Amino acid sequence: MLLKLAWRNIWRNKRRSLIVVTAVVIGLVSLIFTDSLSVGMIRQMLDNQIGSHISHIQIHKNGFNDNKIIQNCIPDYEKVETILQSDPSISHYSKRVVTYGLISSASNSSGISIIGIGPKEEENITIIKKSVVEGEYFSGKKRDIVIGKKLSEKLGVGIGDKIVLMVTNFSGNVATDVFRVAGLYETSFSEFDRVTAYIDIGIAQEFLGITGKISEFAIIVNNVEKVETIKETLAGRLGSSYEVMSYVDIIPAIILMVDSYDEMILVYYLIIGLATIFGIINVMLMSVFERVREFGVLMAMGMKNFKIFFMILSEALLLSSCGMIIGIIIGVGIYLPLSYSGINFSAFAEGLTMVGISAIVYPALTMQGVLNAIFIIPVISVVAAIYPAYRAISLQPVIAIRYV
Repeated sequence: MLLKLAWRNIWRNKRRSLIVVTAVVIGLVSLIFTDSLSVGMIRQMLDNQIGSHISHIQIHKNGFNDNKIIQNCIPDYEKVETILQSDPSISHYSKRVVTYGLISSASNSSGISIIGIGPKEEENITIIKKSVVEGEYFSGKKRDIVIGKKLSEKLGVGIGDKIVLMVTNFSGNVATDVFRVAGLYETSFSEFDRVTAYIDIGIAQEFLGITGKISEFAIIVNNVEKVETIKETLAGRLGSSYEVMSYVDIIPAIILMVDSYDEMILVYYLIIGLATIFGIINVMLMSVFERVREFGVLMAMGMKNFKIFFMILSEALLLSSCGMIIGIIIGVGIYLPLSYSGINFSAFAEGLTMVGISAIVYPALTMQGVLNAIFIIPVISVVAAIYPAYRAISLQPVIAIRYV
């Protein structure tokens, strides 16, 4: 009976109730949109970092990550490869040679990271082949090099042009060699494109004087949710001579951003919640003051205070629930097409690609985001109605009946 009375009461003043419902709808739609867009950006940033170079797990000689010199080659890499081949949790792996050097053209030069790869193996690890926008992903010629388009613009070179690499080899001497640009790639991480070049692993080993040696293994696992468990298993099997690192260890800043996202979005929830609280307090107080005589009559007839209190809370709950249902339907209705088509931020592409976000961002709505919207708004509404309900039960029946 109380719920029925509460439902009738909220529609006694339709305009006022509709204003509150509309405010809740707008708040929820903006909440869903902001939440899904933020999650989409963070996921894209993480996926782009993993897909461009990092992979799920990397294996090096112990201490390599702190001192990335060419002398820190993996000891007994055949042992590592045997373990990787026998592990069913590993989908693909690739051997790499990693060093740093100077790349020069006729007009400019730049410090870069030089990655020696097996082109076929690397196809299953990174998106570099898919990201080639000019030329080809290794033509098969001995001195091919694939560089980022941003780097090519800086050097003033194009497909087929010659460039010179200068590095410090295994013996500590300066080595130089001439390469020809086979392809230009462009990822969603412009800073990576400016400083990374790929050559064939065999040529890299010869160039650096480390024939038969490699710097790292890059690994893709079957189930990314179990990456930490797989890392610990590999570390246990390999021993202390090796350094096994997951992407969580390699890019801690982005992982911190992912982990702290719940706290960041909580601020936005708080803002929407405060706006909702003040709106509902205002509406419910107006409703209470308009019905003072009614409450006096109910009290005089013997209705208990807790029932009046519950009725007012129910009014706020029903009012917010209407807005919540409509808001979720509209919010999800807006999200679904955007999750497939994406949102074009090409006007801000330069800034976005600096942090590894594409110009097209695909919102990602999580179940937690939906559940937050379902539970937080009604709870906030009930909390907001506590003060108006308290004012109602504080009335004296005799005075309330005479209230004008």
